[in-house]
Order: sequence, then C-alpha cells, then structure tokens
Amino acid sequence: MEYPKLIFAQLGTPLSSQVILWNAMIRGYAYNGPFAMCVEMFDQMPQIGLKPNNFTYPYVLNCCCHLRCYRTGKKLHCHIVKSGFQSAFRVSESLLNMYMSMSGSFDSTAGEKENLGYAQKVFDEMCIRPVESWNRLISGYFRVGDVECARKAFEEMPERDVVSWNSMISGYAKFGDYEKARVLFEQMPGKNVVSWTSMIGAYANCGDLKRAREIFDNMPQRNAVSWNSMISCYLQNAKFESALQLFAQMQSEGVYADRFTFVSALSACSHLGALEYGKWITSLMRDWSQLGVIVATALLEMYAKCGDVDKAFTIFAKIGDKDVFCWNTMIKSLAIHGRTEDALKLFFLMQSEGLQPNELTFLSALFACSHGGLVEEGQEIFDGMEKDFGVCPNVRHFSCLIDLLSRNGQLERAVSLIMEMPFKPDIAAWGALLGGCRVMGDFKLAAQVIENANALNTKESGLLVSLSNMYASTGQWPEALSTREQMESKKIWKKTGQSCVV
Repeated sequence: MEYPKLIFAQLGTPLSSQVILWNAMIRGYAYNGPFAMCVEMFDQMPQIGLKPNNFTYPYVLNCCCHLRCYRTGKKLHCHIVKSGFQSAFRVSESLLNMYMSMSGSFDSTAGEKENLGYAQKVFDEMCIRPVESWNRLISGYFRVGDVECARKAFEEMPERDVVSWNSMISGYAKFGDYEKARVLFEQMPGKNVVSWTSMIGAYANCGDLKRAREIFDNMPQRNAVSWNSMISCYLQNAKFESALQLFAQMQSEGVYADRFTFVSALSACSHLGALEYGKWITSLMRDWSQLGVIVATALLEMYAKCGDVDKAFTIFAKIGDKDVFCWNTMIKSLAIHGRTEDALKLFFLMQSEGLQPNELTFLSALFACSHGGLVEEGQEIFDGMEKDFGVCPNVRHFSCLIDLLSRNGQLERAVSLIMEMPFKPDIAAWGALLGGCRVMGDFKLAAQVIENANALNTKESGLLVSLSNMYASTGQWPEALSTREQMESKKIWKKTGQSCVV
C-alpha cells in the first residue's frame, strides 16, 4: 500500500475530493492492511466535506471486525441509519457479519445474546436475505445455546443448502438432542461427507458406538476427518484397541493420516502401553518435528507411558517451540518414573525460559515432590503458586500436598491442611490422608478419616479396602473382617484389577 498511498498524497484538489478514489484507498487497506488506516481514512472524509456511500461502509465495517473495534462499528451503524444506506445489501450484510462477530467475542452468554439480538434486527430489515445469511444466523443461535430460535430460523428459510442442514444436525448433536439430529439426517435431501461425519459424532457423544460405526461403514465416501472422527470416538469411550484397529485399516486403504490422526493413535498406544505399535506409528511419520508440538507431545507421552522415559526425554529435547502442555507432560513423566530431581529441574528451567506455569504444571511439580518425599520443596512450591504466579490452588493441589505430608511423617500438618483448605475435602483428599495413616500405623486417625469420607456417600471402595488391609497387616483380623462386612452392607465392591498385554 505504500506506492498507492504516495500517489494518492500527490493528487491535486479536484481529484483528491473524489469519493471513488477515497473508496479505492479504503478498499486497499481493507484487503491488505493495516486495517487501522482504513478506519482513519474514513474518519478523515467528513473533514474535507466528503460523504461516505454504500461502497465505503462495508470495507470499514469489516476492518472494525478485524480490529475488534466494535464500539466504532456501532457508531458506524448510527451513521448508516441516518444516511439511509442500511437498505443497501452489501452494507446490511456487513452489519450482520459485524454483530455476528461481536456475539462470538463475548465471554458471557448474556453479551452474546444481546449482540445476536442486534444481528437479528439487521437481518429482519435486509432487503435480500441469501441462504448464507440464514446459515450464519442459525450457527449464531446454536453458539449461544438458543436451539429454539435456530430451529425457527431453519423452518422459515425459503431455501436451504447442505450447510443449513449440517448446521442443524451438528447443533442438535452438540446439545444432546440426538433423536432430532437423526430425523433431520434422514430427511436431508443431499448428504455430504460433513453430514455423515456429524452423525458419527452425535452417536459417539451419546455412547452408541455401534450406530456410529454403522454410519461410518455406510458412508459413500470418507475423508481424513471422517476417519479421525471415528478413531476419536473410540478414544473417548476407552475403546483403545478398536481405535488402533481402525488406524491400521486406514493405512491399509491408503488414506493420508494427518497430525490429528497421529495424536489419536499415539494416545491409544499410551493407554495400552503398546510400545511396539507406537514405534510403527512413528515410522509412518516422515518427519514428526514438522507435524507440530501437539504431535511431538503425544509422541513423548507415548514413550513415557510405555516405560521408555529416556526416549521421551530425547524427543522433548528435539522439540523446538515447546508449549506449557509439552513441559507439563515431560515433568510428570519424569516424576512417575522416579526421576524427581530431573522433574524439578525442568520445572524451574521452564520458568527461566519465560513460560508461565499453570495449574497442571504445579500439579506435576507437587506430584514429583510427593514421589520423591521432598516435603519442604513441595511446601515451598505450593506456597508460591498464588503469591508468585497468581495461580489459585484447587482441591487437587491440596490433595497432592496432603499426600506428600502424610506419607512423610507430617500427619499433624496434613490434618491441619485438610481442615483449613477453602474447599470441602473430596474422596481424593481423605484418601491421601488415609495413605499416611497406613504408613504411620495411626488406626485412630484412620477411623476418623473413614467416618468423614463416608459422609460423602461415595461408592469408592479404595478407602475401606486400605483400612481393612491396615488391620490385616497387624493381625487384627476381626477388625479387618468387620471392615469388609461394612463394604458388603453398603454394597461397595472392589473392582477387579486388570492388565493388558499388546
């Protein structure tokens, strides 16, 4: 834009007062940036006696959206109404787009609905309402959770395209109305791959994997997104073997696997401990370092969960642009494998690299301290969360610190912490304290812990099993038997342990 800007600045008075030339410059800034110059030129027009027209406003409104200057956009709306250009289709379309963008930029549902109301008013006054505008309105209503208004708009549409049907199907699926999604899918005149994939997600969300797989198998054509959606469905429902089988089928049919496919497949390997399968998946990647930090993180997590933490650390070292999640995964992986000092070194190195720790970072660091018995280090990390980083500890952080204290002979400090924590202790917090009671052989405190835990009315068997084992380990067989009978009377059953060898 520098060259046209130079030419425009050298124009004489007769030419420089032509609206068409100002519109050309405004359009240029709207296409190429900087967007602020587009708005600035618009502000200069009245100063030299020029009136914006229906070719001016759409570009300026679009730039307001890019800049998120919605206050300026609303002022423009007032100018448009006063000048009578709201009836121009391109102007009203740009206004609609602006209010739709505003409704999607608010954190609160109330703010979204308010701006969606403005969008509806602009839409109602449009002289021409193409199907694309109807579709944007439907998507906007689903975004704020107003299913009825979305349905009403869909029913009032003079014509519908495939996007209209897909928006309704995916919207119903999102809000759990799977029956209406199914009915619309069956009524849909021309289904495309998006329609079929939306139904796969709908059935998977309600736990009906059989129907989801039927939809997948009956698809006339599939793309990578369809395969990823079905694999992801198996992951969400802990069907990890099925996820890997489908990944293998995808490879046998020659379908290109993208980074989302690899993340899902590696995640399945992580849950199964399938190291050799994970190595095969890795061999399919031409260059994992080019697939992004998410794939690299999934890869290091797979090696770590499958027992090869050294390989995981090698991958971690090769990742160029590490995000917080990547650091968190490596810190926790080292802690799980007993390399407490290395985990804490990474925790502090992460901060020196200029990354801000989040809740999961601190949880991983506290977990490392708990595994290594580093009481004072853990207490110091916990105390610095809110004071130094503005991260408010949640019940999981408290439970981790309680576990650290109680397992290392600090039962009094652990009891004080659980009584003073700003949350109602959950089953994990009481379980952490009970673990310390078992280590220290404190049966009196253990009984109190069980009493408090029972008040939660949970069906968790772990606490009572631990108490029974405590009695049994010291030969107090009547007490151990009584605890087991208590479990039976409350219909609390211990889940059978399972392992998987792939």
